[in-house]
Amino acid sequence: MPNPWWLYMIECRGGGIYIGITDDVERRYGEHVDGTGARYTKLNPPERLLGKREFPNRKSAAQEEYRMKRLSTLEKWQWAWALGADPHQPVNFMSS
Repeated sequence: MPNPWWLYMIECRGGGIYIGITDDVERRYGEHVDGTGARYTKLNPPERLLGKREFPNRKSAAQEEYRMKRLSTLEKWQWAWALGADPHQPVNFMSS
């Protein structure tokens, strides 16, 4: 059985929200923190992981990423809160 893919959200310095997909959230988040993950997170360093959601394959994760990136900032925050993100506390990295 193939490994699952994940859609994840990161709160960045300045209040922006970065959305991405990966098959390994911990590794990918580390790349963002190190400044090697994406241009956006290099310019707007990550503050914390807001949440993640599992998908059965890359295609379905990418489709949801496409949809999520078109949401307003408020709608992105609502998604993060629905996953249990507390706006004042870091998310437990291993929770799904």
